[in-house]
Amino acid sequence: MKKSGPAFFAPFFLFFIMSYNIASALTGNDIETIQKTLANRPPGERIAVWAEKFIGTPYDPDPLGEYVSKAVIVADERVDCMYLTFRAVELALGTSPEESIRIALDKRFHGKGIVRNETVMNYEERFEYGEDMILSGKWGKDITASIGKTVKIKGSRGIPAFEILTPQNILKGADKLRDGDIIFLVKAPHKRKRNEIVGHIGIIKTGAPADKGDLMQKSPASASQRNVHIIHAGGRKGIGGSVKKVLLQDYIKKMPFVGAKITRFDGS
Repeated sequence: MKKSGPAFFAPFFLFFIMSYNIASALTGNDIETIQKTLANRPPGERIAVWAEKFIGTPYDPDPLGEYVSKAVIVADERVDCMYLTFRAVELALGTSPEESIRIALDKRFHGKGIVRNETVMNYEERFEYGEDMILSGKWGKDITASIGKTVKIKGSRGIPAFEILTPQNILKGADKLRDGDIIFLVKAPHKRKRNEIVGHIGIIKTGAPADKGDLMQKSPASASQRNVHIIHAGGRKGIGGSVKKVLLQDYIKKMPFVGAKITRFDGS
């Protein structure tokens, strides 16, 4: 029996946009179509979908960030961890490419971004430190303490102390993480180079349950950990890399960070 057009097309198209990557290849019309299709989904799901579209995108080797050096909002061909977070959230919260740019002019800056003749005039007022993004409230609510037991470490730049989840407690609380949660990975005080507290940023993507055989061999906690991923721009300035999606537990076990803070957008 032949499927009717709309009933058959809608789920197929949703699968297509969820699985099609390479954000830099998308036109403005493509972006707007995806935004409209995802409009009724929670913000966190939308953030995770957009983050996935950058998987495989080359790492931005520019020390400042190519978007800063070129004084532009959109620079999707190469990304670092901060730009990936910026862009995934902006695309997720916008209903059109133009609205996403307006959102960027709010969220990327301590105050407001200024554009003249398609050039960003005040990137010196942008967020340069991940900890400032958290404290601003523009990048979601700090839910760190709701994920697990926290510890305090030495702060920096006028921040007296910073409350974080240890690697062990990140994994213990993995089943509480949701799509689109932003995970700010924190450096040990003695490893800070520019007085930065946050050393890296990623976006959480949860997966389907493991197959029945795996579940029978694993504890519930292990099973949940195995299906939580981090999407992040893995690379080093001046060297390169790419955006990757890896199991959170694998990343946490090997990472050079002492813990993390988590933020979440309302409604996720």
